Amino acid sequence: MTTRGPSLRADARRNREAILDAASELFARRGESVQMDEIAERAGLGVGTLYRHFADKQALRAAIIGRRFEAMTSLARSAERIEDPWTAFETLLYGYLESAQPDAAFRFALLGPQEPSWGEIDAEKTAFAAIVERVVRRAIDAGHLRTDFQASDFVLITRGAMANMTGGEDWRRHLTLQLEGVRATDR
Repeated sequence: MTTRGPSLRADARRNREAILDAASELFARRGESVQMDEIAERAGLGVGTLYRHFADKQALRAAIIGRRFEAMTSLARSAERIEDPWTAFETLLYGYLESAQPDAAFRFALLGPQEPSWGEIDAEKTAFAAIVERVVRRAIDAGHLRTDFQASDFVLITRGAMANMTGGEDWRRHLTLQLEGVRATDR
């Protein structure tokens, strides 16, 4: 559970999850135009309950990202344990994107018009970023990735692929083309 999850009473946790589920569904379908009262109604809760958990839509988006980052961090830990550096990098990259593909609300939160508020999910983001850094460094050191590749380029690649997740599998072609561009050529 993300921020505040374990310390909440069972009913408060259920309410929080209902709000996140409703917000995820509505953001995925309608983007930024969703209103807080609509989210509360979809969750079957009062607006006051929603605001006790989330001050605004930005806080909701952060919580949606945080929920996904927990799963992404677990996936990253598994990829990091793979012995072959290139396989570890590809596993992390494809796993991240395959996890993001069915989660339109997560993609909207990352790609939307406003920068996400990382404050409440800083621990998840930091843990994930540290693993990405190690996986990237191993792939560079093994000669699989270009020497000028940086862990921040992982974000650029994933955002580009997510922007192409419009219902088909075009994002996979996009990713293949990008991987051909970042792979070390002297191998």
